[in-house]
Order: sequence, then structure tokens, then C-alpha cells
Amino acid sequence: MTHFRISDAAHLLGVSDDTVRRWVADGILPSSPDSAGRQTVPGAELAAQAQRLAGEAADADPVRRSARNRFTGLVTGVEIDGLMAQVEIQSGPHRVVSLMSAEAARELELEVGSKATAVVKATMVVVETERENHP
Repeated sequence: MTHFRISDAAHLLGVSDDTVRRWVADGILPSSPDSAGRQTVPGAELAAQAQRLAGEAADADPVRRSARNRFTGLVTGVEIDGLMAQVEIQSGPHRVVSLMSAEAARELELEVGSKATAVVKATMVVVETERENHP
């Protein structure tokens, strides 16, 4: 089973190390020491916590939608050229680039520094993992 160090778990969940430590102390997440004595969280438990957090956020949203992939972040770039616009959103460590009509970009009043959510619905998604024992 995969285990993650506290700092890696925090990064994956988008919270602080202290938040993960508090969840461990409160019994929300289990932990155990690795061979070097550092506290780790089981990957399966981390995945369950990620789903709980996402569910809480979804429950607070008054809109229901079929697309499940949502990336809320800050607009970092807007390039309008003729009829088309390219919009970049930085959502945590994720950069999302969208092509849309210039009219849509203007109607949404997208500008660098504004908050936006990229909603992705795709039938094709590439999944990657790291190789074992790879630096």
C-alpha cells in the first residue's frame, strides 16, 4: 500500500502540513512511522479524505452539473485575438488553458487576477504515475 509523508499528503490535499497533523491528532486520518521514523498517511485514507473534502465543497454549491472535473483558481493570462481568446487559469499546482470565443471571454469579464473555475468534461483523460524507485 502507498503511504505519503505529512508534507506530501498536505500538498496533495491542498492544505497545510499543520492541518494534516491536526487531522491525525483528531483521528480523522491514521498515521504510522516509515522506516526513517517519519509519520506517513496511507494513500487509501488520503484518497477518502480528498473525496470527503470534495463532497463538502460540492454540497455547498447550489448548482448541480454532470461535469465532475472543476479547477477553481486565478486567471493568469487572457489573450484575445480576433474572434478567439486563450485564457489561462492557475488552480493550485494545476495550469488549465481554455480556448473560447472572444465574446465569451468579454462577457465573463475575464482578466488577470480574477477568480474563475474551469469545468472539464472529457471522454479521454491521460493518467500518469511515477515509476517505483525512480528519483
